[in-house]
Amino acid sequence: MSARPGTRRPDWRRGGASVLLLALVLFVQIGCGEADPDAGQALKIVDDVTGWFDVGIVEGQNKIVPTVSFKIQNIASRPIHSVQLNAVFRIVGDEEELGSMLLKGIDSSGLAANAAAGPFVARSNIGYTGQEPRNQMLQNRHFRDAQVEIFAKQGGKQWVKLGTFKIARQLLTT
Repeated sequence: MSARPGTRRPDWRRGGASVLLLALVLFVQIGCGEADPDAGQALKIVDDVTGWFDVGIVEGQNKIVPTVSFKIQNIASRPIHSVQLNAVFRIVGDEEELGSMLLKGIDSSGLAANAAAGPFVARSNIGYTGQEPRNQMLQNRHFRDAQVEIFAKQGGKQWVKLGTFKIARQLLTT
């Protein structure tokens, strides 16, 4: 039987390639397991405490710096792995960075669903200095409040903001 001009015979090789491709995709999905959840959706900041850490005397003056302590909780239904954290401090209403601190958040062993990691502590290296006692520094009329933004980065993905917290006008010693 010969084909008429303008008609095609079925090409069984094309069908075989499709089956092979489908098998490869299934193998990769089964072998690699599910991908990690997105850090911005999976992680929630809990147990946050902010304040001004008493650095002590620096160059003859009292120094305080903005500080945050927090935990991160995995609210996803599956584990999340390899997440870095970054705390960026700013004066409220000012775009210029007051300081930042990069933190190792979750290592390659991962954080299970509904589990929490931390506490993590981040401090700016820039703060206020003065001759007056530290408690009075917080009440000075020139004192401006600060805030911290906490970001997460998972592997090679972009940084995502987990939250913004105003730094409380309280002294912290740890």
